[in-house]
Amino acid sequence: MVMGLVLSLLLPSLALAADQPKPLPADANVDQVLDALDQRGKSLKEFTADVKLTEETEAALGGVATSRTGKVTFQRKGDEDARIRVVFDNKISGRISRPDKKEYLLDKGILTDRDYPNKIEVRRQVVKQGQKMNLLKLGEGPFPLPIGQAKEDVLKNFNVGKQPAAKDDPKDTIHLTLKPKPGSSMVRRLSQLDVWVDRNSNMPVRIDTTDASGGERRQTDLNNLTVNPQPPLKDADFTLPPIDQSTWSIKTEAFQE
Repeated sequence: MVMGLVLSLLLPSLALAADQPKPLPADANVDQVLDALDQRGKSLKEFTADVKLTEETEAALGGVATSRTGKVTFQRKGDEDARIRVVFDNKISGRISRPDKKEYLLDKGILTDRDYPNKIEVRRQVVKQGQKMNLLKLGEGPFPLPIGQAKEDVLKNFNVGKQPAAKDDPKDTIHLTLKPKPGSSMVRRLSQLDVWVDRNSNMPVRIDTTDASGGERRQTDLNNLTVNPQPPLKDADFTLPPIDQSTWSIKTEAFQE
């Protein structure tokens, strides 16, 4: 599931570090927005937020959206190395909300997936030994964001357009639509990626993705987003709590091409 966490973000209350970027004008064009995202990504070291992931799958859900809420923590450890932890503690289906804790940690190429109600932990090697994963790079990680990537690279793989403002857009945002070009590796994953960029922080604050078949839509909302928090995040923020291994089912899966 976490590998599908393509973020669509609600407008948060941002707490930004001293590297506050120059605000985007309301009439900024596609090139200006992509350049701003590139620069924002270069200064992004880590962030924390409340998270809400909403999934809609026509065949499986009959049009009823299912959401999970919790917290997400991200930290870049190097140019091609980062880690992310997501803890969901509640599930909402239609109007029904109930506790349902699931936790994901992606670090050092290993994805740990915990299902607390069923006491199941699965550890998957998702990157070859010795390789790195850029979690924010389009086509690589669970966050297909055009952030910290050269405008030329984004335009090489996507047709990018600016959409007119709509009443349900997050405040002070610019809405871009990215559609994979024929031959791009993203064609197999997505039919469309929509990004709402906050003009003041130059951060994506809403991302909406539709899969290649058009039958599944994912949206992740972040609230109370803190970019480059002070003091910085620690190893403890990416450490899973201990479990009673005698009562849990623990599985390990090797890397698969």
